[in-house]
Amino acid sequence: MFRSAQHDNTLNKQLEFAFERCSIHLRASRDVDLESQARELLRSVGAEKLGREIRVEWNPRMRSAAGRADYREKLISLNPLLLNFDDRLTLNEPVTEKLDRLNRSSLPRTASESQRDGTVCDEIDRTLRHELAHLLAQFRVGRRRIAPHGIEWRQACRDLGIAEEARCHNLPFASKTYAVRYVYVCPNCKEKFPRVRRIRRAIACLACCRSQNHGQFDPRFRLWLISKI
Repeated sequence: MFRSAQHDNTLNKQLEFAFERCSIHLRASRDVDLESQARELLRSVGAEKLGREIRVEWNPRMRSAAGRADYREKLISLNPLLLNFDDRLTLNEPVTEKLDRLNRSSLPRTASESQRDGTVCDEIDRTLRHELAHLLAQFRVGRRRIAPHGIEWRQACRDLGIAEEARCHNLPFASKTYAVRYVYVCPNCKEKFPRVRRIRRAIACLACCRSQNHGQFDPRFRLWLISKI
């Protein structure tokens, strides 16, 4: 399947926030509170069927992303480092201990109870809704492929109460940078596309495909490798 490259010079990552690397060796832990909240949100927008299948987990294997949505599995995975923003947890408590207490917790509460007690912090709640919007957008269109942060996702964000949500966030985490090793160029507009990894498939300049071929892949605008560092 061919796809087009974004017309910008930055190495944007979809659904990702930058975090410090940490060593967590705990199992993934389901969060029944957040699952309940997700079901209530989906029920409010008429997606009860999706709500019955949704699962939410804290995944200690995540390193660079704050959250991830898997439509096939109906699964939202959250990075445990988001727990650093949760006021219900002890200040400066290690992330491993926070997640371990979640693993041991066996007293699920409803999302409404959590909201009343103020135990769902803003960043966790927003990340949950951000990822939930991806699942809701795909649920609404069926098997049709859609852009990850396209009009369907933006509409889902509005319906879920985060109308001004951005595709990427600037949370105060130390970022890990990777050296650019490859530079590609569009043969038409001469725009350059730096990349960390070598492109293994046919990718064309998105801006040129949109302006001259209705957004469909056009081999005339396939990116060329011009530099290897």
